[in-house]
Amino acid sequence: MEIFGSEILSSFLHAISQSLLIPVIIRILKFILFTIISIKELISEYTSRKKLKLSTIESLIKSLNKSDDYSAMKTILEKSEIDEKYKLAVIRIIDNNAFGKETKKAFANKILEEEELKMEKTIERTDTIVRLGPTFGLMGTLIPMGPGLAALGAGDIEMLAQAIIIAFDTTVTGLAAASIAYIISKLRRRWYEEDLSNFEVLINSILETLEKTRGYD
Repeated sequence: MEIFGSEILSSFLHAISQSLLIPVIIRILKFILFTIISIKELISEYTSRKKLKLSTIESLIKSLNKSDDYSAMKTILEKSEIDEKYKLAVIRIIDNNAFGKETKKAFANKILEEEELKMEKTIERTDTIVRLGPTFGLMGTLIPMGPGLAALGAGDIEMLAQAIIIAFDTTVTGLAAASIAYIISKLRRRWYEEDLSNFEVLINSILETLEKTRGYD
């Protein structure tokens, strides 16, 4: 026995699912385009990235600790091999050396948090594709299969073949975008964790040196 209104509801659901096919395909194509752009950005970031050795950081910290002058500390930092954005951030802390001990510490933590937030936003874009790529790929698989199975029942092999092609293409493309995005996120996360660790050590060293230098004033 057919439930009253079930045919209308089924038709409504079918219309909704089929109307989603084009937006899903467009979204998957956007994912692929974005991953290609992200690969170029990753290569550019890798070539311009300055990887610091532990010995380099140790030498920099020793040089800063020996200094008892704010200008000399800034000169040492400017000549160092650390990334330009970290130089500016640390010099910003030195320029505000008149702050109290706790204020300087809070200010330094705020700078560190801002850098961490920028890194998280960069990684978040590819992480979104990692999560949504397979989902949209699955949607692109299931949506055309309905009409495809209906075409099989009607003996329309050509329409079934077309539905299967769309289903496979969207699945593969969605998974490919997610896989590439995962590798990009993985590499960037490892780089940024290393950078943040070095940055934190450097900031703590600067705070200690500033406190010592202030005692000489």
